[in-house]
Amino acid sequence: MSTTSKPDISHLDPERHTPKEHGWLELIDVDHIEFYVGNARQAAYYYAAAFGFNITAYKGQETGSRESASYLIEQGNIRFVLTTGLTKDHPAQRHVNLFGDGVKGVNFTVRDSVDAFEQTTRRGGRAAQQPTVEKEEHGEITRSAIYTYGEVVHTFIDRSRFKGKFLPGFMPIDPPVNRVNAGGDCGLKFVDHLVGNVELGQMNVWVKWYEEVMGFTMFKHFDDKDISTEYSSLMSKVMSSGRGLIKMPINEPAPGRRKSQVQEYLDWHHNTAGVQHLALRSRDELNSVRLLRDRGVEFLKLPDTYYDIVWDRVGEIEEDRQKIKELGILVDRDDEGYLLQIFTRPVQDRPTLFFEIITRRGSQSFGKGNFKALFEALEMEQDRRGNL
Repeated sequence: MSTTSKPDISHLDPERHTPKEHGWLELIDVDHIEFYVGNARQAAYYYAAAFGFNITAYKGQETGSRESASYLIEQGNIRFVLTTGLTKDHPAQRHVNLFGDGVKGVNFTVRDSVDAFEQTTRRGGRAAQQPTVEKEEHGEITRSAIYTYGEVVHTFIDRSRFKGKFLPGFMPIDPPVNRVNAGGDCGLKFVDHLVGNVELGQMNVWVKWYEEVMGFTMFKHFDDKDISTEYSSLMSKVMSSGRGLIKMPINEPAPGRRKSQVQEYLDWHHNTAGVQHLALRSRDELNSVRLLRDRGVEFLKLPDTYYDIVWDRVGEIEEDRQKIKELGILVDRDDEGYLLQIFTRPVQDRPTLFFEIITRRGSQSFGKGNFKALFEALEMEQDRRGNL
């Protein structure tokens, strides 16, 4: 069911889009991330108010959806879908009861959903949805899906024959519901990477799965010597798609004197793997973090000693050092350049989901020099919760 027509890539950031993914699985970009949540309407307004998203489309009882309600929220190239079940038997209800709000789908735009499904299931992927055509007055999309770690799914969406707002069944909200305290968004442009936490001993299993099923390659590898403090540590391998656009680090806990933040996540996630955090790219870290703080987003507090030593390691940067310190932003440098990053506190009462805001000035790494400071900040939060 391949097609020669071009897919709709109007939502993509032109700096990120290149014509063709190398390798057999042709992923254009992250299409959207779907969250299962307890109350989609309220969650949408939270992300609009706190993170500067626009609420742009809706699917629910008014559009003929009797079992679930979903809101599409957008900022830059980022698209989140927030879904809640309307019946006791809907999968979102079970998911929320077990895990709280969290990521269910990491979904990709593709040129051929049928081919993507056949290629991945032939290589060992477990089918979550057979290729299905969904039609409405604006055209049709084809989607298929496979399961990955935990209960997360990867959906392959071919929207080359669809001219509607988002997906069939969604009603555009026009004009979009704007941010509370309007004054522009927060400068978040696209998803930089998504981090999955898996059970002890399972990291290499899923690394192999992404290599064999998805055609990814290992981009970076960090062991417990790289990511550790006096009390805890973890191991991480960063998987990258064919042309390096989509990066998905996979973490597992490592033995330590106390409980690592990965193990805390697993404890509160019923020892089930899942997406722990999403990194959202900004081109102006200081402005984005300032706007997010003004909207009430809470970030991890760094150890007081961090800025006493960081500049000797990082050297000259274009941003104002004092403002970086005032905002609590981390900085790191490698042989390609530097990056700025900051991590929110968990965005719900269970310590299972948070966000990273990241700006890259050449560096394509993940802030290795900040691991110790970040872990110490996370451990302070764990200690406050009684989970260290």
